[in-house]
Amino acid sequence: MSDTAQSAVESPVAAGKTTLDINDIVRILPHRYPFLLIDRVLDLKRKERIVAIKNVTINEPFFIGHFPNMPIMPGVLIVEAIAQAGGALLLTEMEDRNNKLIMFTGIERAKFRRPVVPGDQLRLEVELKAWREVASMVAVRMEGIAYVGDKKVAEASVKCQLVDNARGRGTFTDGGAE
Repeated sequence: MSDTAQSAVESPVAAGKTTLDINDIVRILPHRYPFLLIDRVLDLKRKERIVAIKNVTINEPFFIGHFPNMPIMPGVLIVEAIAQAGGALLLTEMEDRNNKLIMFTGIERAKFRRPVVPGDQLRLEVELKAWREVASMVAVRMEGIAYVGDKKVAEASVKCQLVDNARGRGTFTDGGAE
């Protein structure tokens, strides 16, 4: 059995899709179990916004050690899920996405309002607020809100850079999009 690899197929969004299933997502994002934190994209508007879901189950590996008698999804992973949804939005715009990495450069105004527990379904709504291209580097700022049902459970503003895989181990520039 081989690992699922990103193929060089056309972007599902370029083909006019506004929803993505898990197969589309793994063609776009480099993340894999146990760190792939979005399961489906319900709506995608290119370079504007994305709505994705994460089904939270007791089988998540972090529940073993994060409050084992009262399992709560770590807030940092909710922010990561917001970032991954945003990453899916951004990477759909890149023809050479297999050669790119998205790296956090900042997290601001993160707020956690309610616990997320097994059985919940996170709805991640992420809006692109700024996009800046300099040479081969793209810097973005996104704002995301996580909901369970109609209740806001978390929110954060995230900044990231899209860099070449070869630069992934380098240092960040102060290229955050403003």
